Amino acid sequence: MDNYDTQICTQYGDNPAEHKGAVSPPIYQTSLFAFENFEAFSQAQTKERENYVYTRGVNPTTELLEMKLAKLERGEKCKCFGSGMGAISSVFFSLLESGDHVLFVNDIYGPTKQLLAYFNKFNITHTSTFDDVESHIQPNTRVIYVESPGTMNMNVIHLESISALAKKYGIYTVIDNTWSTPLFQKPLTHGFDLSIHSLTKYIGGHSDVTGGAVIGSHTLVDRIFEFGFQLNGSTLSPHDASLIIRGLRTLPLRMQQHQQNALMVIDYLKTKDEIAKVYHPSLIKGEEYSFIKNQMKGFSGVLSIELKEGGFENVAAFINSLTLFKIGVSWGGYESLVNSPIKPHNEDELKKAGISTGLVRFSIGLESPNSLISDLENAFQSISLTKT
Repeated sequence: MDNYDTQICTQYGDNPAEHKGAVSPPIYQTSLFAFENFEAFSQAQTKERENYVYTRGVNPTTELLEMKLAKLERGEKCKCFGSGMGAISSVFFSLLESGDHVLFVNDIYGPTKQLLAYFNKFNITHTSTFDDVESHIQPNTRVIYVESPGTMNMNVIHLESISALAKKYGIYTVIDNTWSTPLFQKPLTHGFDLSIHSLTKYIGGHSDVTGGAVIGSHTLVDRIFEFGFQLNGSTLSPHDASLIIRGLRTLPLRMQQHQQNALMVIDYLKTKDEIAKVYHPSLIKGEEYSFIKNQMKGFSGVLSIELKEGGFENVAAFINSLTLFKIGVSWGGYESLVNSPIKPHNEDELKKAGISTGLVRFSIGLESPNSLISDLENAFQSISLTKT
């Protein structure tokens, strides 16, 4: 783990001397800020994105979190939001106009695709690809939006090749970097314009807060601040910002443990005859490994498996046999989770999309890896007994 990153997570910007020696900065739990006189108030309102006027703008607690995240990503500026989707939607609201096209690269978060499908009514279109990106660029392509690694297929995209291609055509590059966190991947240093995070996941880390962030240049983030944040209103509360700051303090330790636990679980899963394939970036070999090693400094605990015998009943039987893994959406908290895209009547839909009907996703938490492996083994034995 990078020593400088650890210092940012634990102490950067805290300045106890400014807060009567308090090592934990105070929470400015307020909706507005009062002024000594009307002249000062009027002056502040003319530059509301630079002054404390209203928390749907700038707040000292949220501002501290934004400073830390910008520094971690090696970006110039950060703006935080009330959720990851608040951050994502604000980026699109700010960068797109009628007639534009968005190119998705890799497996993309479902609600993001739903948002762009809704944008069709405003004459904003989108297409998706997994490879040969240049051939999918259209004359009106405004944004190339990447998720890497993908959170279901775990496919990794070569960021520098995408950013170079986008610059050639004058296209914005945006990445959802939630899977890796800024500790394991820094897309801005590989030429990307904007990096998005769901702070709900690893950075928050305790499954008790929702939040989102966008990091990039002053110019782009200011634009998103004005048109996407203030007018969209997806505000991160000061209290939630303080919880995420707390989460940052242990992020380096937690990410090391998530990685260690996941690699142990993967070693076990590779031995199981019931599994057709295990998906995780650590397993990628060959030519891809060289660029993965260059752009990623570690691996998080989200992985997928493909059961040989898929279908809703088989997947449900396996998941229901687990006891330590909680069944739920999201990932990145302290607890281990399990989920699957399969539903009672969507097998044909998944096949058309190229998604296995036996796909199961795990978020490996901070429990003992041996306990998690034991739980998985009991589940595999349980479904084997059911079939005999």
